[in-house]
Amino acid sequence: MTRKEGMTMNPDLRFQNITESKLSFDEVVHRILRFMAQDPKAHFHFAIGTDSQVHQGCTKFITGIIIRRLGKGAWACYRQVIVPRELTSLKEKLTMETSLSQEMACYFSVDAVRRMEEQLLPYVYQGAVLETFIDIDAGTEPFVNKTSLYVQEMVARVESMGMYAARVKPDSYCASSYANRYTKKPVRRKVM
Repeated sequence: MTRKEGMTMNPDLRFQNITESKLSFDEVVHRILRFMAQDPKAHFHFAIGTDSQVHQGCTKFITGIIIRRLGKGAWACYRQVIVPRELTSLKEKLTMETSLSQEMACYFSVDAVRRMEEQLLPYVYQGAVLETFIDIDAGTEPFVNKTSLYVQEMVARVESMGMYAARVKPDSYCASSYANRYTKKPVRRKVM
C-alpha cells in the first residue's frame, strides 16, 4: 500500500548506513532508484531481512534493506528497533524478526517496488531483472540451526504476502550477515 491508498508512514521510520544517518523512507527509495539507474540493464536483488540480539534489559532488532546489482556492488541501509525486554524464546525472536521484515516489505510493496520495476522495464530484453526477497534468519539443518523447527511457518508467512520470495540460511545474507553485523553493537541508553 502507498500513503495514497491509506497506509501512513511512521514518522519514526529512520534509516542509516555507514555513511548516512536519519534517512527518511523517501530518501531510502531515492537512493535505491539512483543506484539502479547507474546500470538499468543489470540483474538486481532487492532484499529485506531482520536479525536480533539480546542485550542487558532489551532486545535489539536490525532490519536491513539491500539493493544488490549482481556481480557489481550493492547499496544498503538499516533500521533499528529496541524492545525494552530480553526476548529469550527463540520462536518469539524469529517471529518478531519476520514481522519487522514483513512490515518493511509492506512499505515498499506497491509504490516503491513498482517504481523500481518501471525503471528497468525499458531494458527487460537487454537483461534487466528485479527479484524481491525477504530473508529469514533461520536455517533448515536441525543439527546446525535451532531455528529449523520454525522455518516452514516463517516461509509460509512471507510467501502468503505474494510479492516476495522467502530465503533462509545460507542464502539469507540480508538478515544473517548484513543485519547481524549491527545487532552486536551495544545499545546506547539515554541518560535522563
